[in-house]
Amino acid sequence: MHLPENLRFIRQKKGLSQAEAADKIGIPRTTLGDYERGHTEPNLETLVKLTNVYEIPLETLVTQRLQNLAWEDHPTQHLRILAVSVDQNQRNNIELVRTKAAAGYVDSFQDPEFISELPHFQIPSLQGSLRAFEIEGDSMLPMEPGSIVICRYVENLRDIKNHACYIVVSQRDGVVYKRLQLDSKTHSVLCMSDNTVYPPFVLPWEEIKELWEYQAHLAFREPSQIHQSLMEEHLEDIRWKVNALHKHYIGKAEN
Repeated sequence: MHLPENLRFIRQKKGLSQAEAADKIGIPRTTLGDYERGHTEPNLETLVKLTNVYEIPLETLVTQRLQNLAWEDHPTQHLRILAVSVDQNQRNNIELVRTKAAAGYVDSFQDPEFISELPHFQIPSLQGSLRAFEIEGDSMLPMEPGSIVICRYVENLRDIKNHACYIVVSQRDGVVYKRLQLDSKTHSVLCMSDNTVYPPFVLPWEEIKELWEYQAHLAFREPSQIHQSLMEEHLEDIRWKVNALHKHYIGKAEN
């Protein structure tokens, strides 16, 4: 059981002394010290208090070894604690959020256990807090559906670069890949698609749960094939519009 070392680890990560943590939990400092040394175990009521104060799921606190998970605290007004997994050398992994896991990610992105169970990989040339997202739909063509976008975590919304691409995580829209424009006056961002068929929409800062800036991507077709496919689609669209205009003017002439 990892509870004693977890209690000590997460208290230190939150920058609390034993006295400060014990005061928040509502127990004597010596009792907390005994918990952290493994001399005694908290009852269920105290465990619930511990999870509330430390903001961590009970199952994770009791069963996971938190030192094997990296916790990066970004104390900003708008973004929260970032939970990431690490390899055996304590290097941050790049976790992969597949399309089928996106809905669960919106609700569990702060859960270290959920993050630790995501597929993960390493790219030595990329450093920092990174995550990979599988994108769907054609709103960001020529980025094809099924491509994997590798992004760096954004600590503060004011760091958004206008017209750069980001993964935006929100309860309303889920996990989306968009080009952003910051509006500091209204505390919102304009989310734009590269495919003009999709209209832009405004997202208030307070609705953004996480933000990740594009760094690289993995595609699964050769660039020439993607270009050829886009050209064919573009030509087909032109043909359809020409035919529609032709029918329109013939109809007017016959009338």
